[in-house]
Amino acid sequence: MNANVNKHIFAGERLCSIEDCIAGVGTYSRHGYILASLAGYVLKKNEGEELPVISVVRETEAQLLPDVGAIVTCKVTSINPRFAKVHILYVGSTPLKDKFRGTIRKEDVRATEKDKISLGDVQSNYLLTTAENELGVVVAHSEAGAQMVPISWCEMQCPRTHAKEFRKVARVQPEYLQA
Repeated sequence: MNANVNKHIFAGERLCSIEDCIAGVGTYSRHGYILASLAGYVLKKNEGEELPVISVVRETEAQLLPDVGAIVTCKVTSINPRFAKVHILYVGSTPLKDKFRGTIRKEDVRATEKDKISLGDVQSNYLLTTAENELGVVVAHSEAGAQMVPISWCEMQCPRTHAKEFRKVARVQPEYLQA
């Protein structure tokens, strides 16, 4: 193979012969060679007994990005009467390398109007929703500092003070619960 893994590649640069690898994402084949179709880094994966798959990805594509319909785990950083600002920590069960900002508007905490994520680059602000019945608060802390306990789909209670707070409680799937 002519291209080194983790080496920066330019669009049009020859990576290897089509006899050595299978063309993957970010590549194309011409005149018996696999070439990069974009600038980025080379990834070579050997899957089974076949030839390895060679791909080129941009640095920002090397990590998972939040997408429309993705289930994300966030940490609330600030709240005001109209919306909550959050940091997106996970997409599904995969932790993110960089911080992504998000906003959950008050009107999006209900069971209608799905697909409220706007897409952009790493610096963008994602618009999130808890519109589906399964989505909502997973962990909350009371003013006393105790971790609150869900007592219904719309209330959580402090175990120390027994104070109740209205929260749209998430219905966490068993496969995501940690023992």
